[in-house]
Amino acid sequence: MGEFKGTPITPELHAYVLAHNPPLDPVQRGLVETTQRALPDHAIKQIAEEQGAVLAFLVRLTGARHVVEVGTFTGLSALFMAQALPEGGRLVALDISEEWTAYARQAWEQAGVDGRVDLRIAPALDSLRAMPEEPHVDLAFIDADKDNYINYWEELVPRMRPGGLIVVDNVLMMGTVLDPGNHPMGAAVRQFNTHVAADKRMESVMITVADGLTLARRVGS
Repeated sequence: MGEFKGTPITPELHAYVLAHNPPLDPVQRGLVETTQRALPDHAIKQIAEEQGAVLAFLVRLTGARHVVEVGTFTGLSALFMAQALPEGGRLVALDISEEWTAYARQAWEQAGVDGRVDLRIAPALDSLRAMPEEPHVDLAFIDADKDNYINYWEELVPRMRPGGLIVVDNVLMMGTVLDPGNHPMGAAVRQFNTHVAADKRMESVMITVADGLTLARRVGS
């Protein structure tokens, strides 16, 4: 194992990072604040601010036109990605909560991107299995129940176009992947990470953004 070369992220350093990223626009900021105020016990489910900037950057970088999101919550990640889509781009957002996604719908409308988002309220596996089986997805973001991460992955990988990108959140699971004995979600994510690392259909890297992101690119034709 090589020497650790990372920089511990203090609150002050995190603020410095945010100050050097694109600032949240009024709708994004409003959605963050609304989520924290209306759903304080669940607000941790919302992506970190810096992750939104990364997702938007990746949509633009890949030129993605067909995006799938598994797990929408109050819609911040979908908002970032929908705003980054080119004209004619489409984001299919999968969730099971009408209550939580009501905040998302409002924010998407305020930002003028509601026409780009197809929200489907149903178990995500059912929605994924109903999608065309041929490769057609440019970018997918997985951020839902951890027990199904492998199942979501297996439904998405065959549907990714060559070069398509899957982004997966919480791959460090607050550090519990190192000691998952008493942490069911940590155990599920650890198993998922092992599964991804062994999948020859995808080229993947894990990065330490927020609670960990895996970026995986579909290889082959």
